[in-house]
Amino acid sequence: MKEFAKRVAGAVLTTAALVASLTVGATAASAAPAINTVPCDRPDYLQLTLHRSGGSEILECFANGGEWDYPGNQPLWVTRISTGNNRVQWHGDGAWQPATPIGKNTVFTWPHFPGGVRIDAIRIV
Repeated sequence: MKEFAKRVAGAVLTTAALVASLTVGATAASAAPAINTVPCDRPDYLQLTLHRSGGSEILECFANGGEWDYPGNQPLWVTRISTGNNRVQWHGDGAWQPATPIGKNTVFTWPHFPGGVRIDAIRIV
């Protein structure tokens, strides 16, 4: 009987340890940081050159994975994306583009569209 009690206690402790380790792993995986705007003072940040219809260009920079949705009601146009140390897609014309994200350390422009392309959101993957 004593041996049986030791086995049960060992099994309970092993199960508790396994459950605890899975819980910690799941918590860490779901606590990923969201994309956020940052000062444009480092080349490894995502840099977007943007303008509103008829407006002057602005430079916006982002860090961390996630999506940023343009909060305004006027169309926003992107003329240049510098990915920095990120893989990036933009949302325009109802889809994430390009289908395969733009690679790290890439400058992406649209020479045939000097006014840029419309953008609704940006995503660091």
